[in-house]
Amino acid sequence: MTSKKQSPPPWTTATTEQEKYSKTRETTPSKNFIINFHFKYFILFLISVTSWFSILFFFLPPTNLKHQPHRSSLSSTEPIKSILAVDRRRQRNPSKNNVSYVYIYNLPPEFNLGLVQDCAHLNIYINMCPHVANRGLGQQLPLSDDGEAGSGSGAGGGTWFATHQFIAEMIFHARMEDHPHRTWDPARASLFYVPFYGGLHASSKFREMNLTARDELAVRLVDFLQRQPTWRKNNGKDHFIVLGRTAWDFMRSTESGPDFGANSLLNLPRVQSMSVLTVETNPWKKKTNPNQYGLPYPSYFHPSTAAQMLTWQTKVRKSNRTYLFSFIGAPRKGLEKAAIRDELIRQCGESTRCELVQCNNKGKNNKCFEPSEIMRVMTRSEFCLQAPGDSFTRRSTFDAVLAGCVPVFFSPHTAYTQYGWFLPDNPEEYSVFMDEDEAKREKRVINVEEELLKIPRERVEKMRKTVIDLIPRLTYKHPNASDDGGGEFRDVVDVAFDALGRHVRSILAGNK
Repeated sequence: MTSKKQSPPPWTTATTEQEKYSKTRETTPSKNFIINFHFKYFILFLISVTSWFSILFFFLPPTNLKHQPHRSSLSSTEPIKSILAVDRRRQRNPSKNNVSYVYIYNLPPEFNLGLVQDCAHLNIYINMCPHVANRGLGQQLPLSDDGEAGSGSGAGGGTWFATHQFIAEMIFHARMEDHPHRTWDPARASLFYVPFYGGLHASSKFREMNLTARDELAVRLVDFLQRQPTWRKNNGKDHFIVLGRTAWDFMRSTESGPDFGANSLLNLPRVQSMSVLTVETNPWKKKTNPNQYGLPYPSYFHPSTAAQMLTWQTKVRKSNRTYLFSFIGAPRKGLEKAAIRDELIRQCGESTRCELVQCNNKGKNNKCFEPSEIMRVMTRSEFCLQAPGDSFTRRSTFDAVLAGCVPVFFSPHTAYTQYGWFLPDNPEEYSVFMDEDEAKREKRVINVEEELLKIPRERVEKMRKTVIDLIPRLTYKHPNASDDGGGEFRDVVDVAFDALGRHVRSILAGNK
């Protein structure tokens, strides 16, 4: 993959021009000019210069001749601002006293690496071996940094991968292993990361009828942790785990009812002492047991540098969006929360302003499994419909943001109650909400196209700008990315790490 050579930053030329015309720039008179100068005028020249320097020395205060940095215009710094804007608004720069350091447990292989070695049996539906490749990123795609067909380039061997939607726990672990705030000294750590691949294990046990066997590995994990002095210090309140599947897969109900294959990991009392990062939380448990925090699903783009991120942001900012809205998905039978899907598929299919990609076909020709096709559709759309599916949340939400497409939600639990660490406090800044429950109560059908056409053009442009600004903090960097502080962007892991640090400090201080 060849990478386009980056032109010098806009402020480089501006600073050079300022130095060229600066009044503090030293100049040297020509030697020939002095030699050829008439003697009388030369004497007058010397007197004038001597008088001038006398005035400077005796009557004017010293001047700081140090070159002042050039203040670039808003337009010249727009690319950098697009990466940093949201973090500047939502993140406080921590003082050195508040910097968190993380200790990563070296767990027995049965809890992570041993599971990956048996990748062919990690999922009852598909072979996960291609998806656990490249430290969880999956198979590399032959796309350039701007998503066009080509060969991969850059650190780590490319930016685009066929990443599985339920693999966040592996990518998070890979990123944390090289994190600049990792410490090998547990006495120095304020955070303790338990790299358990619970989601991969859960998906391998969905059809296990023996509940004891289904829960066995989770119970052994808790037993291991309780024996550690680092756990006993704060009873696990400074510990956290990351799960790549929804919380529902780890919260088997004790009441009689249908068994969907979940285990009881998140119901174990010791685990409830920890912070749990998962791609979908139980929104109704936040008051009684607020230890679950939403973590974005991984999409397909995993850049190593800010330059690669800027290349993609520039492309989506300039995309020609020929469709008002689009929907990518399949119908869901027997699920009340997904009932609106059939209606959206109908409306989209009947509208010339909507592009529909149905995911009914389970064969190799299913375009829903082709990242390039998903990005093609979403980068051509103003709005991307995000209806609940098997659960409230969708990976498609983050695909839409990556494409610079404004998401349209029909349930607050698809994003608003889930990803508070990552999204703006005001949902209207980046999304559209059409209340399906309200429509049901009023016995009316939401006309999506009609509602979207009511939105003023100025607001649409403003929302899209916010969405594009959000791309870095909703993206998982390539694990080989360098975190050297040299202007690199903050990704999902960076944002989550800072939020965890603040959260744990608050708990240990007795404020929560």
